[in-house]
Amino acid sequence: MRILSLLIGAVWLTGLWAFKAPSDDLHEYKPADKRFQYVGRIDFTNPQLPRFWAAGVYIKAAFKGASCELLINDEMMWGKDHNYISVAVDNLPVQRIKLTQKTNTIKVANNLTDVRHEITICKSTESGIGYLEFVGLRCKQLLAPASLPVRKIEFIGNSITCGTGSDESTFPCNTGQWYDQHNAYMAYGPITARALNAQWHLTAVAGIGLTKSCCQMEVTMPDVLDKVNLRANAIRWDFKKYRPDVVTVCLGQNDGPVDSVKFCPPYVSFIKRLRAYYPSATIICLTSPMADSSLVQVQKNYLRGIVNEVNNAGDKNVYKYYFSKRYHKGCGDHPDLSEHRLIADELIAFIEKTKHWRRNTP
Repeated sequence: MRILSLLIGAVWLTGLWAFKAPSDDLHEYKPADKRFQYVGRIDFTNPQLPRFWAAGVYIKAAFKGASCELLINDEMMWGKDHNYISVAVDNLPVQRIKLTQKTNTIKVANNLTDVRHEITICKSTESGIGYLEFVGLRCKQLLAPASLPVRKIEFIGNSITCGTGSDESTFPCNTGQWYDQHNAYMAYGPITARALNAQWHLTAVAGIGLTKSCCQMEVTMPDVLDKVNLRANAIRWDFKKYRPDVVTVCLGQNDGPVDSVKFCPPYVSFIKRLRAYYPSATIICLTSPMADSSLVQVQKNYLRGIVNEVNNAGDKNVYKYYFSKRYHKGCGDHPDLSEHRLIADELIAFIEKTKHWRRNTP
């Protein structure tokens, strides 16, 4: 019996040794680690579970090793709807991933060389599809990331700015759920920001307007401008956390051809409110890239008067830009991915001219 016990003990110890973590095993790093960089409207009430709703919120990190796992929670709205994320590792093709569980562990990098890598994790669906909670990364070693760009841009808008209806790579139009074609990471705003070496915020909600919204939505952009959870008009946002150099405003698609008396004075008030938050920002008022010819003509006339009024009142750092054509090849007449790149090209050129910035060279 003694010999048998020794044999069993030896086998048990051998088993422990076999499962002992090797030197290159993955280690879990929690969200409060200072090496994580967070960009966007995020609720840090629980620093170990930062929660965010807005499209385009992103987290950057650097790690050493051949692989990396992402731990992330999905609100899973109505018990069935799942957010998409976009994950960029170094210069590899960007992964667009639909979450499948309320708690998710996803291998976002594998079979890499055992050196330093940069990773960006971005929420690619908008606030109406619920929140995400960052739980952490599992990697061989978390490293200090490169500094964030000094330049900052905020893109205010609706479903266009969220990247709604743009990506048919997984679900063609009119298939899947209404959010299955969202891709905020590849929307015109983040493309513009990356090209100009700038951080980005997307202050945008699908269906929202300046004076009225579509789809039985009870809030407008002036209502939710100061919120973290935009769609629910909840959790106050601290504007001191992000002071953009440039703010673009792309609203009016959901307002429609409303009377000028009902649209222009609120727009002027909205610009003045932005100026109070951002005293030195360049504000650019945009026509809707998906507007048809009749609506875009109304918008051009209105923006001309709005910007003239603000300029004449002494604020010369407010501009207007009219997109050169209509972009509507995506789902529900939204711009598709190729058109978002064209929209970004127009906007990049205008910002370069206005701010004397230069875009990144390949």
